[in-house]
Formats: sequence, structure tokens, C-alpha cells
Amino acid sequence: MRDPQPEFDEIYRRYAADIYRYLLRLTENETLAMDLLQDTMLKAFTEIDRFRGECALKTWLCTIARNLWRDHLKKAETRNLPLEESWNIPDSDSFSQRLEDQAQAMQIHALLHRMEEPYKEVFSLRIFAELRFQEIGAVFGKTESWARVTFYRAKKKLIGMLEQEDAYEQSE
Repeated sequence: MRDPQPEFDEIYRRYAADIYRYLLRLTENETLAMDLLQDTMLKAFTEIDRFRGECALKTWLCTIARNLWRDHLKKAETRNLPLEESWNIPDSDSFSQRLEDQAQAMQIHALLHRMEEPYKEVFSLRIFAELRFQEIGAVFGKTESWARVTFYRAKKKLIGMLEQEDAYEQSE
């Protein structure tokens, strides 16, 4: 029997940074993101025989990470600790330009924080974990089309929220 360690080292090297960025966006806490990354990789290593190849390995790892994050939130709720939620930034050139301005970045972050599910998570998976729509659909047990439509709707909602806030600020 071959030693799985060299193969797992390659998996870690290849995907750890993406999974960390995804977790950092979810947690908004570097230490917690790193802890959850380590837990994700440990769980993947111990349960690699359960990976059936029905989705990309990165998708499977993101699913593990998301489930561990949700478990963390549930534990925090039972201990009456504050829950932290942080989601991502939309995928668009015009948004990228707006993010160069720190004040705009904070405005966009605040708006994303107010968005409902599954929009927050679809954004996070698309932008920070850099998953393809097919992979995002697999994480949610949905189709690629569902992921595309959800991402589009979330982006449209965010644009509307930005326009509303800008109009409000101009009227003051």
C-alpha cells in the first residue's frame, strides 16, 4: 500500500491558499480561518476515501470548509457568543475600480453583510474560492445554472443597493 502523505502534501500545496481565502472571507478572522483550514485539511486527509470524484477536489474541500464553519457558528450560538459573518466582493470590473477606494470597499462590505443567503455564500465561493459555477452548484447540491442565476441576482441586488445608498447620500 502506498503512503498517501506525498499525494496529500500536493493537495495541501495546491488548494490551501484558496480554501484559506474562502474561510477568511467567511470568518473575517485570520486565526479562525487558519484553524478551520487546518481542520478542513485534516478532515479531508482522514476521509479522502469518501471522496467519490463526483465534483472537483477543490469543491469537495470548500464543502468541508463550509460545513466546519457552520459547525463553528452553531457552537458559538449555543455558547451565546457573537456570530461573525463576512462575505465577498462582486466579480466585475466596475466593482474592482470602486474597491480601490477604501471607503467604497467598506460600503460594499456592509451591503454584502446585509444580503440574505444563499447570495453571500455564492459570492464568496465565486470570488474568493474562485470556484466555477458548476463547482458552486455542487457545493449546494444544485445545478450550474442555479449557481449562475444566483450569482447574477446577487450581483444585481448589490448594484441596486449601491445605487440606493448613493442616491440617498446625494439627497442629503
